[in-house]
Amino acid sequence: MPRTARSAPRLPLKEPAQRPNFRRERRWLVRGVWPVAGCDEAGRGPLAGPVVAAAVVLDPARIPRGLDDSKKLDAQAREKLYDKICATAEVAVAFGTVARIDRDNILRASLWALARAVKALPVRPKLVFVDGNMKIDCGCDCEAVVSGDALVASVAAASIVAKVTRDRLLTRLALAHPGYGFERHMGYSVPEHVAALARLGPTVHHRKTFAPVAARLAAQGGSAADDLAPVLLPL
Repeated sequence: MPRTARSAPRLPLKEPAQRPNFRRERRWLVRGVWPVAGCDEAGRGPLAGPVVAAAVVLDPARIPRGLDDSKKLDAQAREKLYDKICATAEVAVAFGTVARIDRDNILRASLWALARAVKALPVRPKLVFVDGNMKIDCGCDCEAVVSGDALVASVAAASIVAKVTRDRLLTRLALAHPGYGFERHMGYSVPEHVAALARLGPTVHHRKTFAPVAARLAAQGGSAADDLAPVLLPL
């Protein structure tokens, strides 16, 4: 009996892109657990500027369309969603300063800022979803969700608020410290920033414990950034 030719393997269908949804919050809402907040931070990796945390309690009846992980959105989309979130939800932000980052390390400063943002909300949540694998001490129940900004609507909203707030701050710092390109790279360790560090030296807004900044300080005696007065600019 002749062998039948094997059919070619089928290519997997392209799955739709995963978007954050309100299912986890709604699951608790129907149980009578409300408010439920989401929180996230922006700025763990940069060489300069604070880490910014945000906490958001969405209005179940007015969830902005298009919520997504802030990293998947362009600047224009983030700005539009930021305005919608602030107009319809309860929102709070907190800053882990450069001094705190250098003193405590970036992880502890981030967790501290996340907890502060939750405690600063106009309403006290009964449950908080936090992006990542670590819970925070925020005075209520907390659930850590890995990739929460891509899964949970309130966490995605918080990621947008944190990112837009931090980008606006770094854009203003660029006015006080021309030549570093803060308005383009937001303090991250890109070639333009590393070159500016070598040419101009660190500012008071640089994280002294981060390797490229520490190396530059060591090369110039470690005192240049200490002598600079901080420049405070409005958001």
